[in-house]
Amino acid sequence: MARGGRKLAELVDKLDLIVEVRDARAPFSTSAPLVSSFSKLRPVLRVLSKRDLASPERTKAWLDELGPGSWAVDLRKKDGLAPLRRVLLERKPAHRELRLAVMGIPNVGKSMLLNALVGKAQAHVGGIPGVTRSVSWYRNEGLLVVDSPGILDPHAEPGVHQILSWLGCAKAEVLGGFEPAALSFIRFLRERGLFATVLKKWELDEQEEPPETTLERVGRRLGCLMAGGAVNTELAARRLLDAFSSGKLGPVTLEMPGDPIYTEGGDVL
Repeated sequence: MARGGRKLAELVDKLDLIVEVRDARAPFSTSAPLVSSFSKLRPVLRVLSKRDLASPERTKAWLDELGPGSWAVDLRKKDGLAPLRRVLLERKPAHRELRLAVMGIPNVGKSMLLNALVGKAQAHVGGIPGVTRSVSWYRNEGLLVVDSPGILDPHAEPGVHQILSWLGCAKAEVLGGFEPAALSFIRFLRERGLFATVLKKWELDEQEEPPETTLERVGRRLGCLMAGGAVNTELAARRLLDAFSSGKLGPVTLEMPGDPIYTEGGDVL
């Protein structure tokens, strides 16, 4: 994080603005570190990606909370990008392209947005006069965009890292393993009243039972069985989190504006 932060700090005074990408399913937890400090130096536009994987009503509440300069998009269909592009080009100086950085933590859609804006594969340019050369710039139709590194904050609350592991933004295996992450996910769904919303596709009804038992039911439903018929709970956990993070279980939003989901110790409520 420190090295990436230094690179971005070197760039910020050369930029016109910053576009921050967050996951619409958890706009608070997927906020990018360093953006809040850079926002004092340059305007920030916020893009909630994966709109199709989030609750439409809750996404609207988040857009109202974030205010003007925020968009919700489905990057796979490039749905919602036209208004964002118009606003970007309206900010372009008359004498050159608009210089901006696309920022976001891993796997929120940062690279997809960059590709949608400038066609990353075809638009790479070399060093820009007067601008740091150690990063990659891409040019297209009045935009000059830097691909900033995806940075996670190692000092974030433990609950943030838990949620990021559910979304695929942080590696569950690094944070203790898939099974603990899946058990915390099941507890969260039950406590937040989201169990039926998320697991209805697998026809799993909510029951009064320990999360370990629920995970075993998930494993049996998905055929994660070992010799003798025992459930491979680690495999079941991996498949549960992969299905959720990829959107295969349907649209759901995990957090709302002003709705605290962490305890004082940083754990998820």
